[in-house]
Amino acid sequence: MVKALTGTDPDRLKEEKLRGITIDLGFAHLDLGTVQAGIVDVPGHERFVKNMLAGVGGIDLVLLVVAADESIMPQTREHFDICRLLGIERGIAVITKTDLVDPELVELVRDEITTAATGSFLEARR
Repeated sequence: MVKALTGTDPDRLKEEKLRGITIDLGFAHLDLGTVQAGIVDVPGHERFVKNMLAGVGGIDLVLLVVAADESIMPQTREHFDICRLLGIERGIAVITKTDLVDPELVELVRDEITTAATGSFLEARR
Protein backbone atom coordinates (compact mmCIF):
# COMPACT_ATOMS: atom_id res chain seq x y z
CA MET A 1 0.00 0.00 0.00
CA VAL A 2 2.83 2.41 0.82
CA LYS A 3 4.35 1.79 -2.59
CA ALA A 4 1.01 2.49 -4.28
CA LEU A 5 0.66 5.78 -2.37
CA THR A 6 4.25 7.02 -2.61
CA GLY A 7 6.10 5.08 -5.30
CA THR A 8 8.57 3.95 -2.62
CA ASP A 9 8.83 0.33 -1.51
CA PRO A 10 9.63 0.54 2.22
CA ASP A 11 10.57 -3.14 2.38
CA ARG A 12 14.28 -3.04 1.70
CA LEU A 13 15.58 -6.26 3.27
CA LYS A 14 16.06 -9.36 1.12
CA GLU A 15 14.07 -11.45 3.61
CA GLU A 16 11.18 -8.98 3.46
CA LYS A 17 11.06 -9.27 -0.32
CA LEU A 18 11.25 -13.08 -0.20
CA ARG A 19 8.59 -13.50 2.50
CA GLY A 20 6.34 -10.66 1.36
CA ILE A 21 6.09 -9.20 4.87
CA THR A 22 7.55 -6.19 6.63
CA ILE A 23 10.15 -7.17 9.23
CA ASP A 24 11.88 -3.88 10.00
CA LEU A 25 10.72 -0.29 9.87
CA GLY A 26 10.39 1.17 6.40
CA PHE A 27 10.13 4.83 5.46
CA ALA A 28 8.55 6.79 2.62
CA HIS A 29 7.55 10.36 1.81
CA LEU A 30 4.14 11.42 0.54
CA ASP A 31 3.76 14.76 -1.24
CA LEU A 32 0.16 15.93 -1.56
CA GLY A 33 1.02 19.43 -2.70
CA THR A 34 0.09 21.50 0.33
CA VAL A 35 0.62 18.58 2.71
CA GLN A 36 3.87 16.69 3.19
CA ALA A 37 3.80 13.42 5.13
CA GLY A 38 6.43 11.04 6.34
CA ILE A 39 5.25 7.44 6.39
CA VAL A 40 6.62 4.79 8.74
CA ASP A 41 5.71 1.27 7.62
CA VAL A 42 5.74 -1.02 10.63
CA PRO A 43 5.70 -4.82 10.74
CA GLY A 44 2.34 -6.48 11.16
CA HIS A 45 3.51 -9.94 12.15
CA GLU A 46 3.27 -10.70 15.87
CA ARG A 47 6.94 -11.78 16.02
CA PHE A 48 7.99 -8.23 15.09
CA VAL A 49 5.88 -6.20 17.55
CA LYS A 50 9.07 -4.78 19.12
CA ASN A 51 10.01 -3.33 15.74
CA MET A 52 6.50 -1.92 15.42
CA LEU A 53 6.85 -0.21 18.80
CA ALA A 54 10.09 1.44 17.70
CA GLY A 55 8.29 3.11 14.80
CA VAL A 56 5.16 4.52 16.38
CA GLY A 57 6.53 7.13 18.77
CA GLY A 58 5.56 10.68 17.86
CA ILE A 59 3.16 9.88 15.05
CA ASP A 60 0.24 12.12 14.19
CA LEU A 61 -2.02 9.71 12.33
CA VAL A 62 -2.36 5.95 11.96
CA LEU A 63 -3.38 4.06 8.86
CA LEU A 64 -4.64 0.76 10.22
CA VAL A 65 -4.50 -1.55 7.23
CA VAL A 66 -6.69 -4.65 7.12
CA ALA A 67 -6.58 -7.09 4.21
CA ALA A 68 -10.04 -8.11 3.01
CA ASP A 69 -8.88 -11.70 2.51
CA GLU A 70 -7.68 -11.98 6.14
CA SER A 71 -9.86 -9.53 8.10
CA ILE A 72 -8.69 -8.35 11.53
CA MET A 73 -5.82 -10.53 12.71
CA PRO A 74 -4.57 -10.88 16.33
CA GLN A 75 -1.59 -8.63 15.55
CA THR A 76 -3.98 -6.01 14.14
CA ARG A 77 -5.71 -5.92 17.50
CA GLU A 78 -2.31 -5.66 19.24
CA HIS A 79 -1.29 -2.72 17.05
CA PHE A 80 -4.63 -1.05 17.62
CA ASP A 81 -4.30 -1.49 21.40
CA ILE A 82 -0.75 -0.11 21.35
CA CYS A 83 -1.93 2.96 19.44
CA ARG A 84 -4.68 3.52 21.98
CA LEU A 85 -2.23 3.14 24.88
CA LEU A 86 0.08 5.68 23.23
CA GLY A 87 -2.80 8.17 23.08
CA ILE A 88 -2.93 8.45 19.31
CA GLU A 89 -5.86 10.69 18.45
CA ARG A 90 -6.30 10.32 14.69
CA GLY A 91 -6.48 7.41 12.35
CA ILE A 92 -7.93 5.92 9.23
CA ALA A 93 -8.84 2.29 8.74
CA VAL A 94 -8.04 1.01 5.25
CA ILE A 95 -9.23 -2.23 3.67
CA THR A 96 -6.87 -3.62 1.04
CA LYS A 97 -7.06 -6.59 -1.32
CA THR A 98 -10.77 -6.01 -1.94
CA ASP A 99 -10.28 -7.30 -5.48
CA LEU A 100 -9.48 -10.77 -4.09
CA VAL A 101 -12.80 -11.38 -2.32
CA ASP A 102 -16.54 -11.10 -2.89
CA PRO A 103 -18.15 -7.74 -2.08
CA GLU A 104 -20.12 -9.40 0.73
CA LEU A 105 -16.87 -10.31 2.50
CA VAL A 106 -15.62 -6.74 2.15
CA GLU A 107 -18.80 -5.58 3.91
CA LEU A 108 -18.23 -8.12 6.71
CA VAL A 109 -14.67 -6.85 7.17
CA ARG A 110 -15.93 -3.25 7.18
CA ASP A 111 -18.49 -4.16 9.86
CA GLU A 112 -15.79 -5.89 11.94
CA ILE A 113 -13.56 -2.80 11.74
CA THR A 114 -16.48 -0.52 12.64
CA THR A 115 -17.24 -2.64 15.71
CA ALA A 116 -13.59 -2.77 16.78
CA ALA A 117 -13.21 1.00 16.30
CA THR A 118 -16.25 1.98 18.37
CA GLY A 119 -15.25 4.46 21.04
CA SER A 120 -11.69 4.81 19.72
CA PHE A 121 -9.66 7.25 17.67
CA LEU A 122 -10.70 5.30 14.57
CA GLU A 123 -14.42 5.74 15.09
CA ALA A 124 -16.02 7.59 12.18
CA ARG A 125 -16.68 11.22 12.99
CA ARG A 126 -19.56 13.16 11.52
